[in-house]
Amino acid sequence: MWFLFALLTTLSWGVADLFYKKGADSKDKYSTMKIGIMVGLVMGIHAILYMLIKGITFDPFDMIKYLPVSFFYILSMLIGYLGLRYIELSISSPVQNSSGALTAIALIILFPQELGLLEIAGILLITGGVIGLAILEKKLQNAALQADNAKVNPKYQISILAITFPILYAVVDAIGTIADGIYLDELSLIGEEAALLAYEFTWLLYAIVSLIYLTVIKKQKYNIFKEGVRTSAAVFETAGQFFYVYAMSSNAVVAAPLIASYSIVSVILSRIFLKEKLSKQHYTLILFVMIGIAVLGIAGEL
Repeated sequence: MWFLFALLTTLSWGVADLFYKKGADSKDKYSTMKIGIMVGLVMGIHAILYMLIKGITFDPFDMIKYLPVSFFYILSMLIGYLGLRYIELSISSPVQNSSGALTAIALIILFPQELGLLEIAGILLITGGVIGLAILEKKLQNAALQADNAKVNPKYQISILAITFPILYAVVDAIGTIADGIYLDELSLIGEEAALLAYEFTWLLYAIVSLIYLTVIKKQKYNIFKEGVRTSAAVFETAGQFFYVYAMSSNAVVAAPLIASYSIVSVILSRIFLKEKLSKQHYTLILFVMIGIAVLGIAGEL
């Protein structure tokens, strides 16, 4: 079942990325905080409903126990939201999700285990495709900026600072994912449901503090009921997180690079809804990743 959960995570987070991009406003210095508020509120609501429906008793101490993982995940996501104000989603997402490769390598080093040829091939195909997309997008964007009479929206212009955001996201997210793999899979320090609730309630705490800061201290007008785009992002993010916990608890080393391929969904959706075109090179790299996903799925069933 880990493969199905990983695939559902990939699809959910790919769609969430599109809404994150639409909700990232380069003219609003509080847009990152506003996205985070909606993510935290939706996750908090989901956590409460999950507890009520399944009759689970939540131990608040789990939030402290799981805090090292929650901290790095939340920090990486906020960095990602900030970066989307200045860089194209089709560039940012593949770069960010190279974190899957970093995670898989680190977990293999920390917890040596035997991988089959199919699993190795799947990881290499997915990782190579994701990194290849990032390199391709960077080259294409540089060419566009250097072309005569090229008019590029300042929001999307590449700079040292702009490309730093997704790279920093990849590193911080990898640290969080490594910790998650240790907590959920390798050492089983916390159960899947406890981890899910701890993470979502930590996000809720962030949302409450940020909402108070934004409306009371900064005196900004903010109506959470008029945040359709950011709420949609939060809903898909929360759905992905739900499936993610179960995928990582079963097979963290292989699930991490597979889930990282959600950038493929992001790239495709950004081309469709942001009216950008895919080249033959894009399709080739996407095909590599899709084959890698299929290979991992087959390996998981053998």
